[in-house]
Amino acid sequence: MDAMTDEPLAAAPPLAPPEAIDLRAEFVTSGLAEVLDELDTDLVGLGPVKGRLREIGALLLVDRARARFGLQAVSPTLHMSFTGNPGTGKTTVALRMAQILHRLGYVRKGHLVTVTRDDLVGQYIGHTAPKTKEILKKAMGGVLFIDEAYYLYRPENERDYGQEAIEILLQVMENQRDDLVVILAGYADRMERFFTANPGFRSRVAHHIDFPDYSGGELEAIGGRILGQMNYRLSPAAQEAFHRYVALRMVQPHFANGRSVRNALDRARLRQANRLFAGDKPVTADDLSTIEAEDILASRVFSGGIDSYPPLPAR
Repeated sequence: MDAMTDEPLAAAPPLAPPEAIDLRAEFVTSGLAEVLDELDTDLVGLGPVKGRLREIGALLLVDRARARFGLQAVSPTLHMSFTGNPGTGKTTVALRMAQILHRLGYVRKGHLVTVTRDDLVGQYIGHTAPKTKEILKKAMGGVLFIDEAYYLYRPENERDYGQEAIEILLQVMENQRDDLVVILAGYADRMERFFTANPGFRSRVAHHIDFPDYSGGELEAIGGRILGQMNYRLSPAAQEAFHRYVALRMVQPHFANGRSVRNALDRARLRQANRLFAGDKPVTADDLSTIEAEDILASRVFSGGIDSYPPLPAR
C-alpha cells in the first residue's frame, strides 16, 4: 500500500528479455571458465574427460540463456556415470562437476559427498533405509558420488539389503533431480553389468564419461607436480630412475595410475629422510629438497616385487 494514499502499489513490470546474450562472456562471468582452468591445472592429461565437461558446461550455459529468453524446457538430466581404473581422477572431476553445477545454478550448495556401499547399505532388516536417507539428506543441494557403485547389487546373496538402497536412490534420482546430482563410478566392465541388471539406473543416467589410463609420460608429469607442491625435486639421476620405475610399475598387478605414483613418491621421501638421518654431516636446504636415484631404486619394483600399499581388490 502507498503510505500517502492507501492505494495499492503497482506491480513492477517484468524484466524484458535481452536482445542477445554473449555466451563467451557468460562463460567467464559464470565462473565456469575458472573451474575448467583449475581442472587443467590440477589434472594432467584426461583430454577426452575435460572435453566432455566443457560440452556439459556449454549445454548448461545455453539452457540458462534459453530461460532468460523465456524458452523454458524440462531441466536437463545431469546424473552421470564415471568409468575407469583407480587413480584416474574420477573423484577430482566429480568435485569440479559439483562446482560447475553450483556456479550455473543447478545445485544449491555445490558440495560433494563421496560414499561406498558400506555408507548406504545396512546389515540387518530396517537398517538400510535410514542409512541411505541420511546420506541423501547430507548430499541434497550438491553431488552424491557413489564409488564402486556395482557393489550395491549382489544377486548371489538373497539376504542382501543393497536392493533396498537402490530403490530409494532411483526414486530420489527421478523425483528430486533438480536438487541432487548422482555420479556412479567404477570399473567399466562391472558398471556395464550393473546397468544391465538395473535398467532403472541406465535410464536415469544421461552422461557416461570414460576415464582413460595415464600414459607413462603423463604419470611422470603427475609425479613432478606432486613433488613440486611439497617443495621436492628429483635429481637428474633420480629422474632417470623414476622413468624406469613408472615403466615397470605400469605392467605390474594392482597398478592404480596417479595413486600408485603418489604412493611411490611417499616411499621415496621416506627413504630420503632415513638416508639423510643416517648421514654424518649437516644437511642443506638442497639436500632436504632433493630425491636421489638411490631413493627410487630401492623400490621392490626393480627386483620384480609389487611396490604398492594397500593392495587393491582383484578385478
